[in-house]
Amino acid sequence: MSASNTTSTHPAAFLLMGIPGLEHLHIWISIPFCSAYTLALLGNCTLLLIIQAEAALHEPMYLFLAMLATIDLVLSSTTLPKMLAIFWFRDREINFFACLVQMFFLHSFSIIESAVLLAMAFDRYVAICKPLHYTTVLTGSLITKIGMAAVARAVTLMTPLPFLLRGFHYCRGPVIAHCYCEHMAVVRLACGDTRFNNIYGIAVAMLIGVLDLFFIILSYIFILQTVLQLSSQEARYKAFGTCVSHIGAILAFYTPAVISSFMHRMARHAAPHVHILLANIYLLFPPMINPIIYGVKTKQIRDRVLGVFLRKDV
Repeated sequence: MSASNTTSTHPAAFLLMGIPGLEHLHIWISIPFCSAYTLALLGNCTLLLIIQAEAALHEPMYLFLAMLATIDLVLSSTTLPKMLAIFWFRDREINFFACLVQMFFLHSFSIIESAVLLAMAFDRYVAICKPLHYTTVLTGSLITKIGMAAVARAVTLMTPLPFLLRGFHYCRGPVIAHCYCEHMAVVRLACGDTRFNNIYGIAVAMLIGVLDLFFIILSYIFILQTVLQLSSQEARYKAFGTCVSHIGAILAFYTPAVISSFMHRMARHAAPHVHILLANIYLLFPPMINPIIYGVKTKQIRDRVLGVFLRKDV
């Protein structure tokens, strides 16, 4: 397929470079990437199967965890197969519309994951600060509405981007200096006035990241106040212990994002592959580590997994 199309203002396809400057190491880089993707698939599928099969896990905390596992599967599967195709087979071409679809799913599900982490913070707040109201507040109906609101917010914010990008004339060539179709990487190839895309992208990132993180931190301030008021050290340890997995998931999601954002603004002269590797860590690390965090720290899930292996040994 030709990488350009003279009858249209946009190319028929883009060419993804992979990791610029490290093309000679793509095969070696693919090893940790493939390993991380395999762990993400196995871990998140295992979580979903355990939560679905175990009636005792059909509680709000685990339903939110199932949402998180589903999101992580979509996020990693949106980008990793194409990345590995670039690394292994030098299959760099991606159809223009497939690129827009990849970008839409990538950014939408990142926004949904942020919303689910916020919902999980609310779950912990109610469980610790309002335990007598837990079952009456976090009903199945409310959880469904929270999930639908998270999806609606993401779709509403991300739907304009593909249409805006489709209207640009791409005069800077079809080569995207990235492993996947990230919004600003595509915008850099467009001619004309792209200020709205730049401002909109930054505004959405700031709105979602700052607002969600603010309410997560606020929830934990209330949780910490309640925990410190408990009479015994054992009760304080037990109450806060139920939050450890969630805090780990928050750090896994937001830390790479903050570091990547900091590098883009404070280390603009760093080699391009540094920024791209950080962006890939942001996509790869949470889906890989979340099942491990919850598998190790959540007794019900840990016991179920150990039970499967023990039965096999018998």
